Amino acid sequence: MRRRLDFLRRLRRAEDCGLPFQQNPRYSWLRGLSLAVVVPLTASAMAGAPEPAGLAASRTDLTPEDLARVIAITRPTKDFSKPEQFEPMQGGAGTSRKDANKDAFSQSSANITFEEEGTFKLGNALFRKNWVSSPSSTQASDGLGPLFNERACQNCHLKDGRGRPPEGDSGTTSMFLRLARQASTDEERAALAARKVLNFPDPVYGSQLQDLAVPGLRGEGRMRVDYQEQKVTLPDGTVVWLRKPSYSVDDLANGPLDPHTTLSPRMTPPMIGLGLVEQIAPADILAHADPDDRNSDGISGKPNIVRDGQSGELTLGRFGWKAQTPSIRQQAADAFAGDIGISTPEVPNHWGDCTAAEKTCLAMPNGVQERLGPVEAPPPVMDLVTFYSQNLAVPARRDLDEPDVLAGKKLFYDMGCISCHTPKFVTRRGTPNKAQAFQLIWPYSDFLLHDMGPGLADGQAVGEATGSEWRTPPLWGSGLTQTVNGNSFFLHDGRARTLAEAILWHGGEGQKARDRFAAADAADRDALVKFLESL
Repeated sequence: MRRRLDFLRRLRRAEDCGLPFQQNPRYSWLRGLSLAVVVPLTASAMAGAPEPAGLAASRTDLTPEDLARVIAITRPTKDFSKPEQFEPMQGGAGTSRKDANKDAFSQSSANITFEEEGTFKLGNALFRKNWVSSPSSTQASDGLGPLFNERACQNCHLKDGRGRPPEGDSGTTSMFLRLARQASTDEERAALAARKVLNFPDPVYGSQLQDLAVPGLRGEGRMRVDYQEQKVTLPDGTVVWLRKPSYSVDDLANGPLDPHTTLSPRMTPPMIGLGLVEQIAPADILAHADPDDRNSDGISGKPNIVRDGQSGELTLGRFGWKAQTPSIRQQAADAFAGDIGISTPEVPNHWGDCTAAEKTCLAMPNGVQERLGPVEAPPPVMDLVTFYSQNLAVPARRDLDEPDVLAGKKLFYDMGCISCHTPKFVTRRGTPNKAQAFQLIWPYSDFLLHDMGPGLADGQAVGEATGSEWRTPPLWGSGLTQTVNGNSFFLHDGRARTLAEAILWHGGEGQKARDRFAAADAADRDALVKFLESL
């Protein structure tokens, strides 16, 4: 193993750790077809619209030689007797090889420069920074709220990792409720059709429930989670208890929610590998989409086509539980506004998510400082936080040559899990930061929307995503959740307390794979979980 890692380290300088265009038996019908044909099929809702710049139909960054290498290296393996070439480095040349301890998700990309390491550390400081209410003597830090969920990014993304649902006195720091309703007027329906909006907020409480507030103001309400234990007996007699949550809001400050408002719990996801995901070519993600299930395998997968907040152009959503956000910078700006109540150039709302109905909130002072510009978090702050978020490294794989891990990997493939959890991609060559360029990465996600059945449905539509559709989450880092965050809560609302529970919650397009897992003997189920724990 050490010799393999040393070899990969030498390859890093030559940028030979990466190579794109995903090949998968499930997509054999695509072979020989131009991606120019595939894109209209995968974005059927866009019929009649010109091709968006952010949805390139093919890759122009690859030579024919590159493409041949890419096809070969990204083809799903059939040999499970040993690890694949480059497999230890699941985040490409930027993979962190530091100890797998509680700081495993907080390491910088291993291939950034010395100067960039300094930028990363400055971004880390801002990510951890606690904002304060206005007015304040610490003028570079005021502007919090007036309504908010937390005072710092790090307080939600605990150790840059996964959040947790509220339990006992733990509060809701790393999980919140999205509030949304569907269109109710012709004007609103037209805005949805034109993709000017993803959905519509509650008329009083906005798009997110904020349970905290600055002095002199009351929080909007408090999330309540009630669990019902469900007994599941597997074919071999093993009994598993799944907890089914239901959500409501207590102590509403301004009267009831709109009767059409839906509640969607969202647990904060890990921050690792985001910069690599951002640089996967749109054509490579779209090549996996099959919204009409043309190959009749029961797996569809569709992109969430959204508008870029800055350019206004249609592009591919790839971040968020419903793939509703196209870029890391936009994700950061939305979090500043919704979670902390801080305005940015991208979302210049000085009062965060306060609505016109919350007049007391809008009467509160904001933190804009004339000498720093017209927003509370000016461009340099966004530059640093974005760079930090783009360069949190994916940890190296562990124990991947152990017999039970290799056996579990084969089961993961044989059970059809890779139909959604696509093992490998290669990033684009012409990336803004060289560290993310032309890297072979192993996120185990297709970054598309899939109907996961009624058991996981939240009833909340977000852009192209229906109330039962979710983006396939990347699996890298799953095995370090307990180490980093001290818990093993999975899925969008943390209802699953183990990886096995998470699998057993799969329905809809994931039902067949779930049933194969349930029908396997205990040793095989354990082996598959061991494989996931090695990621």
